[in-house]
Amino acid sequence: MTFSPNNIYHIYNQGNDRQTIFLKPDDYLIFLNLYERIIHPVASTIAWCLMPNHFHFMVHADERCIPKIKQGGIFIDPITNGIRKLLSGYARIFNNQHDRSGSVFRQKTKAKCLSDIKVTPDSPYRQRDYCINCFHYIHQNPRIAKLVSRLEEWEYSSFRDYAGLRDGKLCQKDLAIMYCGYEPDTFVQKSNELVNKKLIALFQ
Repeated sequence: MTFSPNNIYHIYNQGNDRQTIFLKPDDYLIFLNLYERIIHPVASTIAWCLMPNHFHFMVHADERCIPKIKQGGIFIDPITNGIRKLLSGYARIFNNQHDRSGSVFRQKTKAKCLSDIKVTPDSPYRQRDYCINCFHYIHQNPRIAKLVSRLEEWEYSSFRDYAGLRDGKLCQKDLAIMYCGYEPDTFVQKSNELVNKKLIALFQ
């Protein structure tokens, strides 16, 4: 997992053996607060969604990921190091609070660079479409999983912020406008129109 400037990444991981990683509302908030404290200083967040047994983040990497950090015998970028600290920190808190031990997350977090997806001449998608579809796919997870009937019912994603139902400060809406076609006046309508399970195959 390596991050380079001027790219957008879809970052995701799930519980070890698909176990639940958020057992109560406080767990979601603890993880999100850790993310904001650790990742926010080194990358710009475009979208996010926390699910009972996995998570998704869409981030924009800039020049802040250029300086390398020595970790053991290797040098890694600040975002990679931040994800390592985020997951290990949350696992420590989660295990302590729930009186358990062992791994919480799968060993390898995946980070798909949307700029690296090859667009062939016969592809139905343009390069920018992958950012747009990933943006909506992340928000659609709770409904795809049938946890809610309406996306605004799920508290643990950035959907409410983009829909104007909450004033969250984590996401950079200017980047969503630039890369993901975000329009405040049409966002909810477009999200409802894009209920399409085919999006899953693009981003897993």
